[in-house]
Amino acid sequence: MHQWLESSVQWLLHTLALPEVGLSAIFMVSLVSATLLPMGSEPAVFGYVKLAPHMFWAAVLVATAGNTVGGAISYWMGVGAKRAVERIKARREAKHSHEHDQDEAHEPTRKDRWHAYAHAWIERYGAKTLLLSWVPLVGDPLCAVAGWLRLDFRACMVYMAIGKFGRYVTMTAALLWVFPDK
Repeated sequence: MHQWLESSVQWLLHTLALPEVGLSAIFMVSLVSATLLPMGSEPAVFGYVKLAPHMFWAAVLVATAGNTVGGAISYWMGVGAKRAVERIKARREAKHSHEHDQDEAHEPTRKDRWHAYAHAWIERYGAKTLLLSWVPLVGDPLCAVAGWLRLDFRACMVYMAIGKFGRYVTMTAALLWVFPDK
């Protein structure tokens, strides 16, 4: 298993030409993986550090910066999405203002209750929730929700960077411990 993984990592690094591209590739892979695109940057960071162990902290810092910039993009996507929804609602209300439809009361669904709970949780803890922006499947949408709610951008970036830095240090160090040099 170890031999297969090592050869797979070597193939990936050769394919991506990371030794020639270096930290800029780490930045780009980390940035793209922090948007709503399903992609992980840890293999690229780990592979680069395996090739250049002396670059551990530089790779972690560059990956953190790229991932945080990607989180900022998700944040602003959330801001834009909320503005678009508000415009659409305003148009519908203006269009249907002359109609006197009665709103039918509906029982909240499980999904409605979950959204209300998540919304209340994020509003309660604010930007600190972005310490969890590194969590797979949850972190990227969390950044977009922070934008939707218009949480303080600077505070969001600080908490996002702290969470993402912790992830890269932990994941890269753990992978180096599990797959040490021969």
